Amino acid sequence: AYFSEDEHGISAEEIPFPEIIELNVGGQVYITRYSTLTSVPDSLLWEMFTQKSAKGLARDTKGRFFVDRDGFLFRYILDYMRDQQLVLPDHFPERGRLQREAEFFNLPELVKLLAPKISKQNSLGDEGCPSDTEDSSPGTDTTRTLGSLGAAAAACASLVPGAMDGKRSGFITIGYRGSYTLGRDSHTDAKFRRVARIMVCGKTSLAKEVFGETLNESRDPDRPPERYTSRYYLKFTFLEQAFDKLADAGFHMVACNSTGTCAFAHEQTDDKIWTSYTEYVFYRE
Repeated sequence: AYFSEDEHGISAEEIPFPEIIELNVGGQVYITRYSTLTSVPDSLLWEMFTQKSAKGLARDTKGRFFVDRDGFLFRYILDYMRDQQLVLPDHFPERGRLQREAEFFNLPELVKLLAPKISKQNSLGDEGCPSDTEDSSPGTDTTRTLGSLGAAAAACASLVPGAMDGKRSGFITIGYRGSYTLGRDSHTDAKFRRVARIMVCGKTSLAKEVFGETLNESRDPDRPPERYTSRYYLKFTFLEQAFDKLADAGFHMVACNSTGTCAFAHEQTDDKIWTSYTEYVFYRE
């Protein structure tokens, strides 16, 4: 790497890092320039890569520098460090988590850009139950797209909470990915529905009310009760058990959909493995 002493505080001869650096962030591999990683003075990455020696930095088994953080969200950290601008996809659902990553990497200007903008329209009142600012959608469109996890959560924005028995109305969507194998000559040997995980989407308070201790919140532990999430999943893998809990809580199914793809499992036997994704939308009045 060829940098003057004025740019980074050390001479080019002393820089122990190559011009192109490989990073392993939470299992995701990134390749970027040394100048990008040191573009924000006093940031965590600047401190890591302006050291006089790389010996103290963690590496993975392939010699890449390792950072134990969210590998998916790091792409936005890296984008910001390239030109100090924040550009996010429309309806970005991870703004709060990205702000926490920005705080970890000591990027105060990015933290300010990610800070929620509070307005009177977002306060609780007679508007119904609020969704995340980045996830909100017009109430008139919600009933048309109940088949997707995100839309099912947004649908609750058009509902007025409160029912005769004191329980709130709302939607909960559960989804799962499954697989099964079919033989070429007969369907009798099909091995059906291997469910690895049942995912839950909806308002946090409703999900906790229905599933209680069987709800795994580890992927979204700090979500407030009045917010929505699509990152919860269940600690069991029996769909019927999930249906029973929803029925006991007064929910009934209003929609479902499924998609599937197939690939050859064995070239000699022509057996095929099918993988599918299925969603069930439940509603309580």
